[in-house]
Amino acid sequence: MSDSNDQNLPEAHDIWAAFALLTRLPVPVDHDRAGERANIATWAYPIVGAAVGALSGLVLSIAMALLLPSGLAAAMAMLTAVALTGAMHEDGLADCADGFWGGHDRSRRLEIMKDSSIGAYGAVIMIIFMLAEWSAIEGLVFATPILTLAGIGAISRLPMVLAMWVMPNARDNGLAAGVGMPPATSVQIATAVCFIIAVLTLGWVGILAMVTAALSAWGVGLIANAKIEGYTGDVLGAMQKCATLAALATVLAI
Repeated sequence: MSDSNDQNLPEAHDIWAAFALLTRLPVPVDHDRAGERANIATWAYPIVGAAVGALSGLVLSIAMALLLPSGLAAAMAMLTAVALTGAMHEDGLADCADGFWGGHDRSRRLEIMKDSSIGAYGAVIMIIFMLAEWSAIEGLVFATPILTLAGIGAISRLPMVLAMWVMPNARDNGLAAGVGMPPATSVQIATAVCFIIAVLTLGWVGILAMVTAALSAWGVGLIANAKIEGYTGDVLGAMQKCATLAALATVLAI
């Protein structure tokens, strides 16, 4: 039992493994080791989110310092995040919209979600979400964008870890299935790391943002369970986007 618990303890290399999975950054990762510990490395997901958010906030801050229009600055910040992540979360959101409402049964929905093409549902939901996110980020220009987007980036990745822990996998293959279920230790550490980052970057508002983000992702999870009886990598991406908007709305409202 002690050997098993020791294997579930976090390693510094898990951070690189998480970056390699969730971003397109060229990090010094041992791919064999990362594959073996993919489920354990989920504890580092909030760290990856914080880094992506901070870099986006840095671009937003530089753009505003150069006196660029706030809308253009917000678009540049969003483009930074998309470039860093390879638009994997946006792709998941679009695939879920197409699959959940374009298929009449579970197998057809999963088939549509696996298709790389985008349909009407996916296109519409992407336009709405991107416009909403652009508008929200534009509202951060008078705040502290680096800290704010770092906190939101961390908060939006935690629901992915929680979903992988409590929900069944809807298919036996794919990226999410390859990662597997995180051990309880990784879930606990991810939650603690996210909480610390949220409080340090957003203060007490970060705690409320964690709650609203979790509730938003929970709603996606309920729909996923009803439509495909579990989660996929696309569902996790949709959760991340919904959690991002919920956290942004919370910060802006308060």
